[in-house]
Amino acid sequence: MALYDLKTLLSENSYPGRGIVIGKSADGKSAMIAYFIMGRSENSRNRIFERFEDGMRTKAFDESKLSDPSLIIYNPYLKLGDTDIITNGDQTNTIFDYLKEGKTFEDALYTREFEPDPPNFTPRISGALYYGFGKNMFTYKLSILKSANGRSDACNRYFYNYVPENGIGHFIHTYKCDGNPIPSFYGEPEEVAMPNTAEELADLCWNNLNNDNKVSLFVRQVPLDGSEPTEIIINKNK
Repeated sequence: MALYDLKTLLSENSYPGRGIVIGKSADGKSAMIAYFIMGRSENSRNRIFERFEDGMRTKAFDESKLSDPSLIIYNPYLKLGDTDIITNGDQTNTIFDYLKEGKTFEDALYTREFEPDPPNFTPRISGALYYGFGKNMFTYKLSILKSANGRSDACNRYFYNYVPENGIGHFIHTYKCDGNPIPSFYGEPEEVAMPNTAEELADLCWNNLNNDNKVSLFVRQVPLDGSEPTEIIINKNK
């Protein structure tokens, strides 16, 4: 049984920031991914998710209001063969490039650190799923790169490797809660219960994220038998 209820974690936290959930469906037939973004400033809230071949990008909803694209315009999701990469920043491309060269998730992230946005020094959170469709299996990893006690010159890097369990997922987010400066996530990724379908996971996340601060949500369900994945994108800006 999962340690935490995702509905409770989301509904009781007005600002977890950006978040990644990865796990296995309750029926054991699919890998499940969710990624959401939130925002407090006009610049952060002025975004949508947009799918493209083998990936998904953030994009300004109203280009005329885009004041600073750094840190907010990037590819949260990229597909490389039988690997899915999901992150909260342009480290998605770093991981993609390193894996393509035969290097590792960890190798890629040792070249990166937290975001240069003092005083928050927002953590970089990343995930990767490795599929073995011929064997109806997958494994996944999560990582967080965060400032050491708010220092600008010291980055702590944490890596987590998981053997999937039916109905279990792991949730990591950039911020522990709202604040000024905003406190970074701490502790291990939170073990949460997973539903069976992309629709259920999307409803669970979107309906419990803070209505003022939520911006966009991406959900991907990948059947382990190799059949067609299901994806859902929800944008608050329409």
